[in-house]
Amino acid sequence: MKVLVGVKRVVDYNVKIRVNSDQTAVETANVKMSMNPFDEIAVEEGIRLKEAGIAEELIAVSVGPKQSQETIRTALAMGADRGILVETDIPTEPLAVAKCLKALIEKESPDLVILGKQAIDDDSNQTGQMLAALMGWSQGTFASKLELGDGRIKVTREIDGGLETVDLKMPTIVTTDLRLNEPRYASLPNIMKAKKKPIDVLTPEGLGVDVSPRLSVLKVVEPAKRQAGVMVENVAQLVDKLRNEAKVI
Repeated sequence: MKVLVGVKRVVDYNVKIRVNSDQTAVETANVKMSMNPFDEIAVEEGIRLKEAGIAEELIAVSVGPKQSQETIRTALAMGADRGILVETDIPTEPLAVAKCLKALIEKESPDLVILGKQAIDDDSNQTGQMLAALMGWSQGTFASKLELGDGRIKVTREIDGGLETVDLKMPTIVTTDLRLNEPRYASLPNIMKAKKKPIDVLTPEGLGVDVSPRLSVLKVVEPAKRQAGVMVENVAQLVDKLRNEAKVI
């Protein structure tokens, strides 16, 4: 079985986000970048399927600038077999990424595609669902547990009311939630080995995909700072302020 996982290069989750001087986007110059945390979970799940003898090959795919090769190398160091970069300097939207992934699926013919449920930069949570619609495949989103067997996959999903288990026919699209696993750290020997693993570099044009943005960002601003609170002397004063100043009661 062949498994394809998507990885995205994003601002590291430990970095404090700042808006750039033009107020057109967040600042990325001289900022630490890393793999999207939900994509790390997707890679880890693919590696575990390989270790269990269920998957034979794990391919890490990214759509983005040339520097995304570093993110793919991280996936290779974790245990992926090879990488594919669809290189573009145009900021990509979920539909464009889904179309690129569709073209790669038609080329590689994987049995399972695992994606992070969302990227922490745009929080769109759309790519997996759009890809399933484009492919006409089943989908198991917000997965916290996977069970594979006999050409089918059981996906335990995180939903508002608790957990839901769906039985899906493969090939399928799965998007990962936090409870699915805990990603491993790449060891130094594996980091060195990853440098020799192949990464194919393609372009959206070569795949026949138009990644031109469909949305225009008018302005990006930081959230308004919260005003300092006020200490009250007793409950009566608190109720008075809630009623007459905040007008919430």
